[in-house]
Amino acid sequence: MTISLTAAALAVAGCGSEERQDANEPAGTFTVDITTASFPAKQQIAAPSKMKIDVKNTGEQTIPNVAVTVDSFTRRSEQPGLADPERPVWVVDEGPVGGDTAFTNTWALNALKAGETKSFEWDVTPIEPGRYTIKYTVAAGLDGKAKAVEAGGGPVTGTFPVQISKTPEQSRVDPATGEVQRLEEK
Repeated sequence: MTISLTAAALAVAGCGSEERQDANEPAGTFTVDITTASFPAKQQIAAPSKMKIDVKNTGEQTIPNVAVTVDSFTRRSEQPGLADPERPVWVVDEGPVGGDTAFTNTWALNALKAGETKSFEWDVTPIEPGRYTIKYTVAAGLDGKAKAVEAGGGPVTGTFPVQISKTPEQSRVDPATGEVQRLEEK
């Protein structure tokens, strides 16, 4: 019985004694500029699109972990009783390479030295016709202590208005190669 009580006491003593997850993220503000922000304003269901956001560190310090959160690849369904009311508008075929995080809709590309630029690119496919506004926010870290700001001190955010047509792009499969060929409309 003594061994069991000793093991239990050690287990309880160890709970919560580890360093906080955000302990190594420096606190502060880091100035950035969006040098490129592009996403086609007109899209068609099932036709792949590319969204690109380039973030430049315009400050003098290295940004700990430059990140972009996109909160609009989905829409919220009002149908009652759904386990998850979020419904996709775009399927993310591939997010920024090396940018996956444990956070929903957030991609990070690590440290960004002063004067450098990192490119965030998403390959997406729209699957829900309609009018949408993609919203994004740039961060200087994942734990909230490091903040990205514009030159004027405000948050770094942006939007893309998008119209997704319900008519899919015309295409066919080449029987000889198996490749998808996009057909031009006449």
